[in-house]
Amino acid sequence: MAGGGRLRPLTALRGLPRRGRGFWFGLAIDVFWPLLTLGTWTRVRGTEHLPNEGGALVASNHLSYADPVTVTAFCLSGGRVPRFLAKAGLWKAPVVGSVMSSGRHIPVHRGKASALDAYRDTVAAVNAGECVVVFPEGTFSERPDGWPMPAKTGLARIALTTGAPVVPLANWGTHDLLPAGARLPRVFPRRRIDLVAGPPVDLSDLTGPKPTASQLREATTRIMAAITSLLAEVRGEAPPPE
Repeated sequence: MAGGGRLRPLTALRGLPRRGRGFWFGLAIDVFWPLLTLGTWTRVRGTEHLPNEGGALVASNHLSYADPVTVTAFCLSGGRVPRFLAKAGLWKAPVVGSVMSSGRHIPVHRGKASALDAYRDTVAAVNAGECVVVFPEGTFSERPDGWPMPAKTGLARIALTTGAPVVPLANWGTHDLLPAGARLPRVFPRRRIDLVAGPPVDLSDLTGPKPTASQLREATTRIMAAITSLLAEVRGEAPPPE
């Protein structure tokens, strides 16, 4: 699963990292992995671009509530246990809140001061050697054609401040597995999911402790261009002009 890119169902959990999952997050992985196995044919490529250790950021497009499951599968396949930057309301939900706390994921509250807390927590996690997943768009793509929307600059600020590598990830097919508004995934017949990562985005000329607004915009543009290019490869079509 890690390198060949062959289309197949995700199967065994054996050999995937378990340390650092936390009890409830680990249990969620053990529960949802078999469901993903039953309901999809999944191709995972590019896990060699995910650093084996040290702080790292994974930047993925966002299409469905199933994305955290598939992106977790990608990270585990690359030998890393992910931490997600996610809406704070999830911590208040039954069961889900326990999963989020157990997995040491990072809540994002509304409001400028709270957003600053999320930024500081994410920087601390990255500096502590964690692999943090961010959906730069901040929500599902609202475009009917599924291409990414303009992204927020929060990820760029974290990347430029920490100097951590940003691994771009194209995630395609989850919108068919679990469309927006659907309560249950559509597992029969099996849906196809593609997860394709590319090399870390080169931000070396922009990295520094106090990035300017123009540097943040440029870094964000490069990150989203990398994701969109990978998505175009998966879809076999060029993105529409801006």
